[in-house]
Amino acid sequence: MTSTGTATQRARPHAGPAWLILSLACACQFMVILDASIVNVALPSVREDLAFTPTGLAWVVNGYLLAFAGFMLLGGRAADLFGPRRMLVAGLLSFSASSLVGGLATTPELLVAARVAQGAGAAMMAPATLAVINTSFTEPDARAKAFGAWSAAGGVGGMAGAVAGGAITTGLSWRWVFLINVPIGAALIAVAMMALAGTRTGRREPLDLTGAVTGTAGLAALVYGVMQSADHGWSSGLVVGPVAAGLLLLVVFTVVEARFATQPMVPLRLFRIRGVAVGNGTLLLFGGIAIAMWYFTSLFLQNVLGFSALQAGLGQTPAAVTFVVIARWAAALLPRTGVRPLVLAGCGCFVAGFGWLAQAHAGSGYVAGVLGPTLLIAAGIGLTFPTLMAAATAGVPEGDAGIAGGLANTASQVGGSIGLAVLATAAGTRAASEAGDRSPLDALAVGYDLVFLMAAGLGLAIAVVSVLLPRHRRD
Repeated sequence: MTSTGTATQRARPHAGPAWLILSLACACQFMVILDASIVNVALPSVREDLAFTPTGLAWVVNGYLLAFAGFMLLGGRAADLFGPRRMLVAGLLSFSASSLVGGLATTPELLVAARVAQGAGAAMMAPATLAVINTSFTEPDARAKAFGAWSAAGGVGGMAGAVAGGAITTGLSWRWVFLINVPIGAALIAVAMMALAGTRTGRREPLDLTGAVTGTAGLAALVYGVMQSADHGWSSGLVVGPVAAGLLLLVVFTVVEARFATQPMVPLRLFRIRGVAVGNGTLLLFGGIAIAMWYFTSLFLQNVLGFSALQAGLGQTPAAVTFVVIARWAAALLPRTGVRPLVLAGCGCFVAGFGWLAQAHAGSGYVAGVLGPTLLIAAGIGLTFPTLMAAATAGVPEGDAGIAGGLANTASQVGGSIGLAVLATAAGTRAASEAGDRSPLDALAVGYDLVFLMAAGLGLAIAVVSVLLPRHRRD
């Protein structure tokens, strides 16, 4: 990571240099997203060593994602009340300690508990990194470039998971997928203590416990119920019950925040800021786009074209590189073009790319059927994701920067969880309906093609909503 130069406003005068603060935020975001995917390739080895049941094994992944989504709002508000430096260090400590426990785990229960604790640590880290960026980079060009770098780091973390997980599991052991976080976390804690020294330590306000409990429990129940839909179907009580409970708790949470909380965990006044309201709604839709691109494209490569998990990760590397390059370029353009042109251009890439990808079949091959459209979709993600994150956190008072970051991350994560459940159900149902008339590979391909068409529809929906976004253009 290099300095953004004289055009970039330095971080707060009493903090470390801007390049070091940005490097820290990017490294933490990379770790958070990496650990959501790096375990996937190691799951067969984990199952063999610890004698996991098939159902229990899924919670090595789901435990992390559930805690990450459920505790994000709480982590964001805690960053405002106790200071982003304290919460970032606390999150790194939790993340690193639970990684050590996970790497040394000897029972399935201990590993799942460690993954839940990892997710909770990640939920403290992610909004704290956004709060650090929002409060450290106040000049439009500098902030836009910082968001571009932060977004690119997360994208690289997501794509590096399959490759790194495969290499570590093959060359060392699945345990090092977790243990490698310990020295990295220790180094980042040292950097955080130095680079963020003297930054705002928070404010003297009590935590809204009622809001914290209802909001966290509501999000966790909603995401848990959605996760169950892949195995039990949407009409199952195991899905309907948690989803209904989650929605009810979120309604209670909203009433508490609006009517009863003297210091609400999520100040509803933030939604009077158009960028916050529309940006978070758009990020909710964007979660489905990201799932369709990275998750279902990987499944298409493995289940239809016969790639291994490692080969699938390598096959998506060109798209990851495209995303990183375009995200940095879009961040540089944002202060001059404003939000809407970049988002609309990205949506055009989504519609064209997913429409193209929906034509792929078992005989298409990688270059003809997958590479071209995924490069186009990745360019769309690079144009939209950092732009939407910047829009969803712009204009927020410094004291609310943490919760604004928590809201934006939560919207994206919940949108991804719902998108995964809905798209997986659609793919499975369509593939099953085609199984009698087509070969198994062709039936699978038809199911994934439906997912890609639905993702193109999401791209159109984002384009429609994006016209409500503020311009954020520098005159």
